[in-house]
Amino acid sequence: MSLTDRREDLLIAVALTEFSVHYEAAAPELAEHAWPLAADRLLEHDVAPTEAVDALVVE
Repeated sequence: MSLTDRREDLLIAVALTEFSVHYEAAAPELAEHAWPLAADRLLEHDVAPTEAVDALVVE
């Protein structure tokens, strides 16, 4: 299955968000940088953070 650019960006955004949340204590600087990267990808596709996983499932 080939990923579309949108789907790939959403998947990366979800992964970056998960990283940001789960590694905040272990790697605070990396976690701090992960969230804006995720948010930028979501904004490119006009998807709210709370809708990212649902947007992946629908596609």
